[in-house]
Amino acid sequence: MDSSQSVTRRGLRGSPWWSLVAVAFGVIMVGLDATVVSIANPFIARGLHANLADLQWVTNGYLLVTAVLLIPAGKLGDRVGRRKIYLIGMAGFALASVGVGLSGSIGLVILFRVFQGAFGAFIMPNTLAILRKTFPLEKLNTAIGVWGAASAIAIAGGPIVGGLLVQDVSWQSVFYLNLPVSIIGIVISVLVLLESRETDVESPDFPGILTLAATLFLLVFGLIKTQTWGWTDPKTLACFGGAIIFAALFIFAEGRVSSPLLPLRIFASRALSMSTISVILNFFAFYGVIFFVSLYLQEVHGYSPIQAGVRLLPLTAMFVVSAPLGAALNQRFGPRFPVTIGMLFAAVGLWILTSLEVNSSYTLLAVPFVILGLGVGFVLTATSDAIVGNAPSQDAGVAGGVQSTALQIGGVIGTSVLGSVLLDRVGSTLVSKMTKAGVPGSLAPKLLAAKPLIAEGAAPHVAHIPAQLQLAITNGSHAAFLSGLHVAMVVGIVVCLLGAGTGFAIGNKRPSEDNVPEETIAD
Repeated sequence: MDSSQSVTRRGLRGSPWWSLVAVAFGVIMVGLDATVVSIANPFIARGLHANLADLQWVTNGYLLVTAVLLIPAGKLGDRVGRRKIYLIGMAGFALASVGVGLSGSIGLVILFRVFQGAFGAFIMPNTLAILRKTFPLEKLNTAIGVWGAASAIAIAGGPIVGGLLVQDVSWQSVFYLNLPVSIIGIVISVLVLLESRETDVESPDFPGILTLAATLFLLVFGLIKTQTWGWTDPKTLACFGGAIIFAALFIFAEGRVSSPLLPLRIFASRALSMSTISVILNFFAFYGVIFFVSLYLQEVHGYSPIQAGVRLLPLTAMFVVSAPLGAALNQRFGPRFPVTIGMLFAAVGLWILTSLEVNSSYTLLAVPFVILGLGVGFVLTATSDAIVGNAPSQDAGVAGGVQSTALQIGGVIGTSVLGSVLLDRVGSTLVSKMTKAGVPGSLAPKLLAAKPLIAEGAAPHVAHIPAQLQLAITNGSHAAFLSGLHVAMVVGIVVCLLGAGTGFAIGNKRPSEDNVPEETIAD
């Protein structure tokens, strides 16, 4: 039995459900920030005279640092104390958010976004680790279902809350919102969370930290830059090649230290290793879809960010239902059923999206959004339980880092790969789509230079041409974009079917309390 369950609790301190409320504030704060920044970006650009490359680094700087630090931050929580690291993350994230709002230049915005990413990495893996240490394993699954629902509420509400704030207050207010959320979360956490850490604290695994950081940095940076460099550019290949070399060095180093950063033994669990792969494949599909369908709503249908966010609610808000429902299915049948069914649901949702056209009604979006939201939620809950629950108790923070890192990497790979697929398809069909829409054959090939813009769902505007010809260019651009979107969805379907296979390989056995080692629990 986990020793955290045998501690005598006084009042609210150590209460599992109050602990879940406390960590939910961290999940909500990070989830809100993940979505509201996309709403704030156009206003940041106007207010600080930022260009597109600057705005990309507002997002990418955060993403890079988070991906690199998630596993080390989880390990730090295991060593120093999960409660302590979580509280540092909450306070630091809020202060960095205020720093973003107070920034008078785009360079400072990017800098404070990097700090946000670092402190966000402190928060996420330790939320799962705290739940692992607070709940008995037979109830952990339910707790993770609620944890997933809290994240879903934040992600679903982010575009709407962010849109209202940037339109009626200021873009800075989007970031200031994190301060009251953080204060409430910190107060509750101080009152209710128990501290937990490993009994034996050894010197940090510096070779593991450095090689893993280099691996993840080069991998994520290379994926981000594929949209600019291309997949076969020597710089892209150098990034991926470097990531492979550092990954090999990391594996070599971890096998030769007594207290490794990422104990490779945890991957001996088939459920844990297959679940990690399933998370990557699941969020490959999810983030790829939500990114490009958002472009479809805003650029093709002309919706504002708030209107697009509202129309995405059947997808994002469905997590509120699917996360606890997935937990119930996982409790009843084990992880194989919800993960496999969830990936198949996602594949069906993507298949329906392949029938989207320029003038498709919203019904054709709402139905696959519901199906896709159900599927992604099933997979998220079951795999999170399998990853955190099957790791040794003393590695709870590391396991949380593995889950969060897999999610981030899946999202980056999804947007990068599907973006490249869409861009290539736009390039191969653009001339034919333009001529079919009524653009003269002499003009259509010249519009290939606008391929990157058209791949974002937008249409180039040509000066001094009749309105009817501009309309034909717009129709041809949207038709080429939809053609690319359809092919991207097909790739997503293939990935989901692979995910269903990994889900089947996970097995049905849920984590048990057997062989849970003792660790230090402090009041």
